[in-house]
Amino acid sequence: MDKVERDILVEPGPRPTLKTIAYITGLGVTTVSRALNDAPDIRQATKDRVRLVAKQIGYRPNRAGVRLRTGKTNVISLILSVETEVLGLTAQVVSGLTEYLAGSPYHLIVTPYSRRSDPLEPVRYIVETSSADGIVFSRTEPEDARVRYLHARGFPFASHGRTEMDIVHPYFDFDNAAYARIAVERLRARGRERLALLPPPAHLTFARHMTAGFVEAIERHDLVEIPMHGVTLDSSPEAITAEVGRLMTARRRPDGLVCGSASAAIAAISAAEDAGLIIGRDFDVVVKESFNLMRRFRREIEVVHEDFHAAGLGLAETVVRAIEGAPAESLRFVDVPSS
Repeated sequence: MDKVERDILVEPGPRPTLKTIAYITGLGVTTVSRALNDAPDIRQATKDRVRLVAKQIGYRPNRAGVRLRTGKTNVISLILSVETEVLGLTAQVVSGLTEYLAGSPYHLIVTPYSRRSDPLEPVRYIVETSSADGIVFSRTEPEDARVRYLHARGFPFASHGRTEMDIVHPYFDFDNAAYARIAVERLRARGRERLALLPPPAHLTFARHMTAGFVEAIERHDLVEIPMHGVTLDSSPEAITAEVGRLMTARRRPDGLVCGSASAAIAAISAAEDAGLIIGRDFDVVVKESFNLMRRFRREIEVVHEDFHAAGLGLAETVVRAIEGAPAESLRFVDVPSS
């Protein structure tokens, strides 16, 4: 680095611009702009050099200018329920999204909403104000109004989860039916015959998938389902503890539990232990998680891994490709767990 570059990096002054990068690198402003936007006709070495200088001097594109020139915001909005942060899972999804987008012109913003409000409202706001180029959202429903709205307007998006609609749309999902089948198989291998499922809320698509896989495996092996009443993964720990406690003190109690989340599993195990039962002897539990922490809580727990960081990476790639015009048929991904 020569003295001119050092002076520009160290001395305070006006906000760096494309002209600043062009002056340092000796390239034209147009070349610098195209390099930052990953133009295919610019050599990779030139792109790397331009991006390094941009990072060193703290260059940030003027979004108002970009929007005026291109009609784009270079923003992707992740719409999140304010109630969904459980054991840091949201942080892992965000980490994957930002990791992928770091190598692109796009930046991530988070748009919060409450499950008690209309989930379509934040989507409608982003589209009507043109405040993002693409949208990512979760908690997908079989007949999802957000999917229908975005598809009708041709607005790029990716959903974390599938629908059961007649619309082909971009998504990244986890195979929850396969998870439930694996869970039942593992409990059966441990000699368990009376199984209970702690499922997601029934209005979400992945609840249907998980329940279908669970029932299919139960019937295939002629096992007994012990139904839970009034609780889901969204229920409070107190509600889950009360229902599992009721089941575990019943005459025909379950000896195997399939849980759709780590937090629900912790509440369920605590309730069973409060009833005097011992995990690994009186009952077993299978849970899907992303952190590999559950066995530190109880080493007897059976774990199926769901990688939320990978989900963030996949969602980012999917929405970027949707923005670039890739057909929706090529933007459907399902992460299948290993048995």
